This record gives sequence, C-alpha cells and structure tokens, in this order.
Amino acid sequence: MDTGPLILRLVVGLLLVGHGVQKLFGRFGGYGLAGTGGYLAGLGYRPGVPFALLAGVSEQGSGLLLALGLGTPVAGALLVATMVNVYAGHAGKGPWNSDGGWELPLLYALVGAALAFTGAGAFSLDAALGWDLTGNGWGAAATSAGLAAGLTTLLTRHRADPVDTGRTDVATA
Repeated sequence: MDTGPLILRLVVGLLLVGHGVQKLFGRFGGYGLAGTGGYLAGLGYRPGVPFALLAGVSEQGSGLLLALGLGTPVAGALLVATMVNVYAGHAGKGPWNSDGGWELPLLYALVGAALAFTGAGAFSLDAALGWDLTGNGWGAAATSAGLAAGLTTLLTRHRADPVDTGRTDVATA
C-alpha cells in the first residue's frame, strides 16, 4: 500500500525539481531567470525576474519535499499555489498539453492536494520522523493555503498593459 505514494512522490517530485532547474539555471531546455522572467513579465508578472525566482524556488522546493516525503502538506500547499498561476497562463488554450493547455498544471496541483490529504506513506521522512501529517484537516489546510497564496499572487499581475516579449516557445510549467 505504501509503494504507490512513494512512486507518485518520486516521479512528480523529481519532475518538479527539473522544472525549477529550468527556470533558475536554464538547464534541461529551460531559459533561466532572465528568459523565464521576460516571459512572465509578458504575462503581467512584473518585474519578471523575481517572479521567475519565486516560481523556480517553489517548483524545486515542493518537488524536493515531495520526493523526500518531508513536510508533505507544506509541499502540497506550495505545489497548489504555484500551479494556480501556471494554470492561469494556460487557461485560454483548452485542456490539452499538446495545444499549450492546462492539463499538466491541473494534474500537478491535484497530486499536491491529494498527497496533502493522504500523507507521504510509510517510505518517507515524515514517517521516519514520526510525523502523522495525514487526514482531512491537513489536506484541507494545505489545499486552502495553497489556493489562497496562489490566488494572491495571481491578483498581483498587471493585466492592463501586457508586455510583448515575442516569445512563444517558453513553457511555464
């Protein structure tokens, strides 16, 4: 029963670490802080570089915490908060990832929320430390905190005068 959460945490966590590395360091086909910052500025997140830093650290941090199974509700909250904004960047493109749609950020957010409810499982640092961070209370608190933080960040966008970066090749997730 505990192997499933381990596999889910490792795969999703390490993919998120990779997304963070793309934004922070420009590795794995990413654009680094400057490129990602320019893209985010074009979406109204200005100044773009601090938002790129926030996105990269949030993805890398939540991914690392998930992979380790450490503070799983915190990881879930970070993931939900980040993906609310990624979702917003893809919202007008339909659901499918092949069209630049929102299926991937929705999937990541739901995994973060689900693991905040179920906990990391027996093969985790949470379990090794004796932390019982499972159940409806933890899940609801983490998901609510993630939604609140994500929506607060989303509301900081400057929508009236978008900056055209000319970049259409930068993924936000």
